[in-house]
Amino acid sequence: MHAIIQTDAEDPSALSWQQAPIPELKDGEALVEMKFAGLNRADTLQAAGHYPPPAGVTEIIGLEGSGVVKEANGTTRPDGTPWKNGDHVGVLLSGGGYAQYAAVPQGQLLPLPEGFNLQQTASVIEVACTVWSNIMLTAHVKEGDTVLFHGGAGGIGIFGIQLAKALGATVAVTAGSAEKLETCKKYGADILINYKEEDFAEVLKEHGGADVILDIIGAKYLDGNVSALAKDGHIVIIGMQGGVKGELNIGKLLSKRGNISATGLRYRDEEDKARIVEDTVNNVWPMLADGRITHHIDRVMPVQDVSAAHKALLDGEITGKVVLEIPNA
Repeated sequence: MHAIIQTDAEDPSALSWQQAPIPELKDGEALVEMKFAGLNRADTLQAAGHYPPPAGVTEIIGLEGSGVVKEANGTTRPDGTPWKNGDHVGVLLSGGGYAQYAAVPQGQLLPLPEGFNLQQTASVIEVACTVWSNIMLTAHVKEGDTVLFHGGAGGIGIFGIQLAKALGATVAVTAGSAEKLETCKKYGADILINYKEEDFAEVLKEHGGADVILDIIGAKYLDGNVSALAKDGHIVIIGMQGGVKGELNIGKLLSKRGNISATGLRYRDEEDKARIVEDTVNNVWPMLADGRITHHIDRVMPVQDVSAAHKALLDGEITGKVVLEIPNA
């Protein structure tokens, strides 16, 4: 097969489409011929040497995508029915998505949402599992809550806005331009904060604070997030774009009776990922099917142009998701 291979560990842009061995299947894995891969900021971190794959996982970048089952290998769905060769699937991966074939644990194979094609499905796998697992399975958002998404115009932000609105929440977002905030408003955001011009914590205080904050920034926003929190609120940190070391005012957190969680999908074990995937399909796929949530694809690019795609994401050009098209094997 062909795959994107990093040819220079010192150069994040040294990503070359070249030959690589087809992955060997383990028990409980299916071989999927990949058609599309979703681009995630974590991919750019791995390319820069800051986000290595878990032990035993391929070095090939790519955490999500879609394709066609080529070897079902006895894999089954959660209800016990078998996956079959030729089935169209979405895939959640620990690595290996930027390739013509991927080995996928059976618990990380997802049916296409009703009405979605392979391209659209590739844009929602990682964001759906991330948002659902964090705002519901971790922070337990409920109707009437106020939820703050940092990076509101990104893939997670746009999906999160729609999911939180479907759950009956008030949604606040931060973004760095009027254009991006307008996109957030289009998808249902209620409180629009330009982080370059406003202090998000002060804005949230005016609205009674945020019950849940989904944070992709990390250290830089730690104190502001605690300040923005409502009583008994919950901060869920899922990214480190603003650094890894921050100072926590424990007294302020205690005064809020606040909670802080830090989570990630990639390093969870297969059983945990399978649980998240099943819960996401059961609860979020119906919202995709009836239109309460939709995809937002900024652009589709050939996988061979992945270096340019990474640069566009890092330069802030992207709203929603980039999807990489993978040529037939």
